[in-house]
Amino acid sequence: MAKPIITEQDRALRKLQKYCAYQDRCHQEVRSKLLDLKIYGEDLENIIVQLIEENFLNEERFARSYARGKFRIKKWGRIRIQQELKKRRISAYCLKKAMEEIDEEDYLKTLRGLIEKKRNLIKEKKPYLLKNKLAKYLQGKGYESNLVWLELNKLFSK
Repeated sequence: MAKPIITEQDRALRKLQKYCAYQDRCHQEVRSKLLDLKIYGEDLENIIVQLIEENFLNEERFARSYARGKFRIKKWGRIRIQQELKKRRISAYCLKKAMEEIDEEDYLKTLRGLIEKKRNLIKEKKPYLLKNKLAKYLQGKGYESNLVWLELNKLFSK
């Protein structure tokens, strides 16, 4: 019995199946990986279609797990998460679904926790400057400006 011929596309498909099984990936990451493997044109598109059909590649699942992970582990705000997903060319539908992964109560609790933690690290005595430094830090982490100022004003009015 003759050995089956394994093509470059077959090898690439197997590599990408392992790559996608290890952790959720977006289409852009998979496309880049295929280009690194020197797979182009129709072959590249066929592999992507096959990965989607076999559920190795699912952009909504990627967006949801990305949002959950960045919020829980890095404590990023919604704005930062959305920016990063947009960089990865995630669709508006998937962006919306990703934001559903962040519970409003947890979001506010995390924001308040970050304020307290950072407040203890900043050696500023003047309340006005302290509030500004905290706001700048939190906005840098991707929290909405209005929400940040609302929480800071609550905290400093006590």
